[in-house]
Amino acid sequence: DMSLLQHFLLKRHNHRIDEYGGSLENRLRLFREVIADTRDAVGDTCAIAVRLAVDELLGDEGLQHDGEAREIIEALAEEPDLWDVNLSDWSNDSQTSRFSDEGFQEPFTGFVKSVTSKPVVGVGRYTSPDSMVRVIRQGLLDFIGAARPSIADPFLPNKIRHGHPEDIRECIGCNICAAGDNTCVPMRCTQNPTIGEEWRRDWHPEIIPRLEKPESYLVVGGGPAGLEAARALSQRGAEVILAEAGDEWGGRVSRESRLPGLAAWARVRDWRMQQLQQRPNAELYLQSALDTEEILSYGIANIVIATGAVWRDDGVGRQHRQALTFLDKSRITGVERLLSKGSEAISADGPVVIFDDDRFYLASVLAELIAGAGFHTTFVTPAPLVAPWSENTLEQSRIQKRLLELDVRILPSRSLAGMNKDTLTLACTYTGRQETIDCASLVPVTSRLPSDTLWQELQDGRQRWRDAGIRSVRRIGDCYSPGLIASACHSGHLYAREAGEQQTRPVLREDIARL
Repeated sequence: DMSLLQHFLLKRHNHRIDEYGGSLENRLRLFREVIADTRDAVGDTCAIAVRLAVDELLGDEGLQHDGEAREIIEALAEEPDLWDVNLSDWSNDSQTSRFSDEGFQEPFTGFVKSVTSKPVVGVGRYTSPDSMVRVIRQGLLDFIGAARPSIADPFLPNKIRHGHPEDIRECIGCNICAAGDNTCVPMRCTQNPTIGEEWRRDWHPEIIPRLEKPESYLVVGGGPAGLEAARALSQRGAEVILAEAGDEWGGRVSRESRLPGLAAWARVRDWRMQQLQQRPNAELYLQSALDTEEILSYGIANIVIATGAVWRDDGVGRQHRQALTFLDKSRITGVERLLSKGSEAISADGPVVIFDDDRFYLASVLAELIAGAGFHTTFVTPAPLVAPWSENTLEQSRIQKRLLELDVRILPSRSLAGMNKDTLTLACTYTGRQETIDCASLVPVTSRLPSDTLWQELQDGRQRWRDAGIRSVRRIGDCYSPGLIASACHSGHLYAREAGEQQTRPVLREDIARL
């Protein structure tokens, strides 16, 4: 709906009664004339590409790949030099990995090559070289459009060309990149912390300057921030020890990637581990919980605390600023338990209520997990709709649809007002009117607390640092400020980039554009 030519093509917009309206031939007339005029203007000096969304997923209300969209391409088959085909709107075209597989657009765009001899480019969340090669070999496309994959790894084509596919930072399909656009802030990428920082901070996606004086670093915590800090530090030539208290790498990434639809998120862990395991200057230790005395005894110059954060069980979040004293702890199923044990963490028989004051993806994924295990599930949120921040990642409508399909009861614009033996009292966030619903177990998804006890203890013993040979102690990632996985990766990368510098390098803000 963003293009004038599209408006002429669509019956729902084009109500003209002259030669540019009515029949498909008439509605196509302006499109054909624009291509011809462009050809006259540029001659053979450059190629003319035409992008057409071959399906809007609106049924009879929009273009359909087996209807008028096919007729349009058949009518104009040889007129452009290249066809660029996809779905619209943006939320259909750029679906997340939670709701789409690689190549999800093939059933819609696969016909185009059969009706034109011109080259065809398309998309479909292609992230792996194997998938890309398959599409070309099957004759479905001539070129792979890779916007999000090239954000995650701008050197993806070169790594394929030079035979290093294992080094590709494969896109996880989370759409945090789209969220930056939708919130009018600098772009972030969960996999690639350098995106958007190429000019502002002079960060190259592949090259990090080596440390002038390599020192030793102990990174405590093997989650996304710790993994990225250790990886980037080792790339700079530092001697790095990475210690993780648990029995697996990845922290929250590993736990969340086991939830419905989030398996691709494990790539955040897998790529960093693959890189670290190749570096002789990086030592990796699991099941290695460290206390203050142990850290002080090692004589390592730089200590990085990346111990993450934990979800609160007391209801504190955006809506409730104080702990809710009426909550019955015996009937609370905390997020941390669910992330560790899955639906088996719910011991109570009866209805489960999820209270979402986080308002992004996690509560809805947990609802999907719990409802899928057979529990009668109610989703309560102070927001007017499910997971409103996911509008920025283009998936809110799909999230709400998924919950409705699973028969999850949705109660928006409600806060928590009381808890009795088998019930939960809710209050309307607008009127204050109260209602009571059945509740055997409550899952509060509200906010997180930094797991910074170790950092605090080290700060309290600051006077002992010099004798222990410690030069710096820093916390990064969720331990410093709970946020997105992308924020944690960026925090770890930022630490590694600034390591060894006397002062923080300023971010460039000047507008260098010239008229």
